[in-house]
Amino acid sequence: MADGTDPPDAVLWAKGDRDAFGLLFERHVEAVWNHAYRLTASWDQAHDVTSATFLTAWRTRRDITLLRDSALPLLYTMAANIARTAHRGSSRRTRLLRRVPDPSPVDDHADAVIHRIDTESRLRRVVDAVRHLPPAQREVAELCLLGDLPIADAARHLGLAEVSVRSHLSRARARLRTLTEDTQ
Repeated sequence: MADGTDPPDAVLWAKGDRDAFGLLFERHVEAVWNHAYRLTASWDQAHDVTSATFLTAWRTRRDITLLRDSALPLLYTMAANIARTAHRGSSRRTRLLRRVPDPSPVDDHADAVIHRIDTESRLRRVVDAVRHLPPAQREVAELCLLGDLPIADAARHLGLAEVSVRSHLSRARARLRTLTEDTQ
C-alpha cells in the first residue's frame, strides 16, 4: 500500500488478481513448503506439493472466501490434502507393482552381436586353416568337421576305409590346432 503497510491476506485474496496473489505467494511459500516437507519428508515431494497447493489456491480463489485474516490455514489444509492424495496414489502404485511378476531378463543385444562376430571370426580362421591342409586331410576335414558328416558316410563318399578317414581326421585336427594357434 501507499503508507508502507502490507494489506492482510483476506484483502489480497478478495482482490484476486495476479499481483495480489503474487504477494500472498511470497508471504507464505516458505511456510507452506516447510509444512509440505514435514508431511512428506522429501524435498522433491515438498516442492511438488507446494506448487500444487498454490496452483489450487489460484484456481479456486474466486470460489473460496477467507474466514480469517490469514490464508495460511487454508493453504496448510490444501497442502495436507494434496500430500495425502499423492501418498495414496503412491501406495496404490506400490501395491500394484508388488502384484506384477518380475519381468523375464532380456538378453543384451550387444552381447549377442559380439558372440556372433567372434564365432564368425573363429569360423573364418578355421576355414582358412582347412584350405592349407594337404588334399586328403582337407577333404576329410571339410566333410567331417565343417559338414558334420559321420565318419562312415565320409568314408563311403570318399571311397576310403573308415580307418583311413579316422587317420586323416586325426592328422587334420592336429594340424588345424597348430595353424589356428599361430593366428590367434
